[in-house]
Amino acid sequence: MNFLRNLLASILGTLFAFGILFVMFIILGSLIGGAEDSVSIKKNSILELHLEDPISDFVGNADADPFAGLFDRSQGLDEILHAIHVAKGDENIKGISINNNYILAGMSQTQAIRKALKDFRESGKFVYAYGDFYMQKDYYLSSVANGIFMNPVGMMDFKGLSSEVLFFKELQEKTGIKMEVIRHGKYKSAVEPFLSNEMSDANRTQIKELIGSLWSSMVHDISDGRNISPENLNIIADTLGARTPEYAKASGLIDDILYYDQYESKLRDAAGIENDRDLNYVDLNDYIKYAKKKKLHTGSDKIAVIYAQGEIIYGEGGPNVIGADIINDALIKAREDKSVKAIVLRVNSPGGSALTSDIIWREVELTKEMKPVVVSMGDVAASGGYYIAVGADKIFAEPTTITGSIGVFGVVPNMTELAADIGVNAEQVGTNRNSVDYSLFEPMSDTFRKTVQEGVESTYKTFLSRVAQGRDISIANADSLAQGRVWSGVDAKRLGLVDELGGLEEAIEEAASMVGLSSYGIKNFPKYKTGFEQLMEDLGGSSAKAKQAFIKEEVGTEIYGILQQVKAAMEQKGVQARMPFVLNIK
Repeated sequence: MNFLRNLLASILGTLFAFGILFVMFIILGSLIGGAEDSVSIKKNSILELHLEDPISDFVGNADADPFAGLFDRSQGLDEILHAIHVAKGDENIKGISINNNYILAGMSQTQAIRKALKDFRESGKFVYAYGDFYMQKDYYLSSVANGIFMNPVGMMDFKGLSSEVLFFKELQEKTGIKMEVIRHGKYKSAVEPFLSNEMSDANRTQIKELIGSLWSSMVHDISDGRNISPENLNIIADTLGARTPEYAKASGLIDDILYYDQYESKLRDAAGIENDRDLNYVDLNDYIKYAKKKKLHTGSDKIAVIYAQGEIIYGEGGPNVIGADIINDALIKAREDKSVKAIVLRVNSPGGSALTSDIIWREVELTKEMKPVVVSMGDVAASGGYYIAVGADKIFAEPTTITGSIGVFGVVPNMTELAADIGVNAEQVGTNRNSVDYSLFEPMSDTFRKTVQEGVESTYKTFLSRVAQGRDISIANADSLAQGRVWSGVDAKRLGLVDELGGLEEAIEEAASMVGLSSYGIKNFPKYKTGFEQLMEDLGGSSAKAKQAFIKEEVGTEIYGILQQVKAAMEQKGVQARMPFVLNIK
């Protein structure tokens, strides 16, 4: 009896503790919600743009969810752009201060924010920027400002773009773990790091041309913002002519060298505030909460915006990965919603599962029969990302978008050499000639390799047919643009892989124009799990996350990144339509 009594008491105690915890979270949520409601903007305020969190195209925070954003440190590009546009028409906001950023965003995302800041500045309000140091992407964003200022002992990184690709052939030889690869595409270099210790000429050519095109877009915008010719900007980059504050000022990349208190005096002058008065800063995150109540697009008719971001996997998907379940569900809901008149599919993906890509492509085709579908490409819409986009009625890409990569491959891990080294022998028994098709511990047979190669070739032909159909070109023409080659948005427009250069706003405007709408509201899809649901999942997986954090801390960020690349390659299932390399642009 004592045992049962103690057991019951333990169960009741546990339930009571969970009950208290739940009530505490509800109270916390209420306090957070109350804090959002209390955000007010004083006169002569300055919106402070301090972008310290990773930026996603869409975080899917529900306005009614008090836990939204509490456990996810990422910021939504859609929220940032909306806040800047609201600030443009807010009489209490005098200007924007870009302050000490180390922006964690892709090139196209940065370009979109820069475009919004330019629009804000052209309204007659000021944009100033200050940095203790400027990395290239941070400076690119700040180059839109009326005035750019740097700490007297700061530094600037302005030297042009570069890219680094890691190769693992020797690592495989030393460990005995080999990646068996089957591919189609002259430039399909996602598997090259497992086949060689050096970069092929074809891969080097495409990377050089790609980053050259991205750099040209950056230089063009900086030239426009600073009134310095592209030729002189490239001379500054080649000579490291902005590496010190003095050099940066002499070259015209910044306006003055100031300490932060001196910079604040500039802000007071620009905002018309007396020197003895405090500046009224408004943090961007607070202003985002305030701006959510301000609708820039209104109307009973809606344009649906569906966000597809992350690698493409077979399964449900979520905020950071694309799955057929969540994307197709959003497409179905949007096309069956009578208030939705047109759909914009925002794609930001390096690709992934070819099967999932084709499943989503089919759903886009079905949706297109009922309502217009316009694609807006983000930082990357390559391989599988291009696959799901190519069927749209119209495709928009940013100049700095990375797209194309029309090619496929298969990767199968093999541990034959490692097994022999450590004394493991595997024996197989089967009922039919091909029932034992592949073993991790035996060399890949010619029959199995031929079968996988057939699958790769078949998928590639299907991919080409989707491109030819979507872009209204011949198979031969599609093949000449394919072979796994990646392109910038500018080159993709020139080659006919996309229709227009522009961002999400331009894509939405085009979708509205296609159905004759001058006023309309926006409906965002998909709806992700609430902050509280994510918390419960995080608590359930806390042990695994703790282990990952421990490994990362012990081996360092770069080594951890290499391990993640190898792990991801070994976990790939089925034929892949994926970016030809992990592109780390510096």
